[in-house]
Amino acid sequence: MTFLRAELLRWAPTVLPYLLLTSLFALSLVWFFRRQQKVALIEKIPGPKALPLLGNALEVNVEPRELFQVVKGGSYIWSYHTAVFRVWAGPFPLVQLFKCKAAEVILSSQKHLDKSRDYTFLHPWLGTGLLTSTGSKWHSRRKLLTPAFHFKILEDFVEIFNSQSIKMVKLLEKKAEGECFDIFPYITLCTLDIICETAMGCKIGAQDNSESDYVKAVYRIGSLVQHRQARPWLQPDILFKLSGYQKEHDACLKLLHDFSYDKIRTRRKEYQESKKNKGQETTEDEALGKKKRLAFLDLLLEYSDGVARLTDEDIREEVDTFMFEGHDTTAAAINWTLYLLGCHPEIQARVHEELDGIFGDSDRPVTMADLREMKLMENCIKEALRLFPSVPFIARELREDVVINDYHIPSGTTVLVVTYRLHRDPEQFPNPEVFDPDRFLPENCKTRHPYAYVPFSAGPRNCIGQKFAQMEEKIVLSNVLRHYRVESTIRREDLRILGELILRPENGNPLKLFPRKAQ
Repeated sequence: MTFLRAELLRWAPTVLPYLLLTSLFALSLVWFFRRQQKVALIEKIPGPKALPLLGNALEVNVEPRELFQVVKGGSYIWSYHTAVFRVWAGPFPLVQLFKCKAAEVILSSQKHLDKSRDYTFLHPWLGTGLLTSTGSKWHSRRKLLTPAFHFKILEDFVEIFNSQSIKMVKLLEKKAEGECFDIFPYITLCTLDIICETAMGCKIGAQDNSESDYVKAVYRIGSLVQHRQARPWLQPDILFKLSGYQKEHDACLKLLHDFSYDKIRTRRKEYQESKKNKGQETTEDEALGKKKRLAFLDLLLEYSDGVARLTDEDIREEVDTFMFEGHDTTAAAINWTLYLLGCHPEIQARVHEELDGIFGDSDRPVTMADLREMKLMENCIKEALRLFPSVPFIARELREDVVINDYHIPSGTTVLVVTYRLHRDPEQFPNPEVFDPDRFLPENCKTRHPYAYVPFSAGPRNCIGQKFAQMEEKIVLSNVLRHYRVESTIRREDLRILGELILRPENGNPLKLFPRKAQ
């Protein structure tokens, strides 16, 4: 036995490298054959001819601002022939879906819940909160956070929606003399003020000071993430760092995280103090007839003290996620609704008539009861989100194989539901390019496929904040349209659209405002 051990030790330095090389070669062969099997399956799906290694990279080698036009054009060409279409992003397969039945397979599934690799570029900012998390963490967070979006809690935010949108209305007075100006920045700053006050319970005054460090950091980090997503050569960490963008990215990150942690620590201290004085404060509040309004952060602190143990980092992930998801997407929806109403004065006149019937000449704030009366306004928002969904693509990374329209799509593939094209399916929406809010009258929705219209995604991973967004959009739009008539200055056929993190007009939304009371 001793002799055998000695012989093994003597030969080990010579034999071990060969064993390692043999093992590595065998593993490489296994990987190669498995990959070839996946490639063979992907190649059965209709799509343009791809080059080895490069795939279809040369076909999309355009300026990032033109990329959406290329993707949109390809979706139109192929959607007339198939509901499933594939391209190769270098060595990575990307399968696009345009039809509701194909989209349903992914969106309705409890298995295909993982976001695509593009979302990893948001991890430094958002961590793995509700938007970016997967598996058991996502399930537990979703269950934990759902009560925070209950109707009774959202009702408390109506006052904030009103106050911040009325501030925007007053700022717009200077522009309401028929001059052409870009309204998009006004809307974005308003929604940023709203989301900060509802999420963290503090006012940042973005509408008063758009040059504040916090406001600039929010916009800049979003821009850097989009810049990186659109440029494959910046996606490896080492190349992003060498490019010089990493330093600016980290500076923004530090400012945003420091701000969030500071608010969390302050509110946690206030929460602990309020627990000690709970009985006394409740009596005083009742005597004064007032009720403390809770921000999203306060609700997380309550959950942390009760049903779940959340660290400051856990809470920061969710607050930052709410900040990210809750202002740009809502701003885009409000912007596109105003744009389309400005293009269709006859429909805008009907909206004005509806609002006059609810409010008359009163300047009172919007109430929950008023929101229920805004049937046409709601349908205008829905139709605007059909034509210009705030999120133009929904991307998932498959963790197991799936069959769609008889095509076998292997695990590891990125599947893209092209919302922009899905919403233009003439089988579901006749004359799809026409702006027609009446599509969403109850009688016109009866036969429509449930996955034909998914502006807030659908299925188990749908947007948890969609009721919040819908309430905010109706209040902001109603306050603007109670005071002004809108006239768009760009024709639909002349629009240039950017499909980035959200769907936005490349050159803003130049329009004209006219005071209604002057008419």
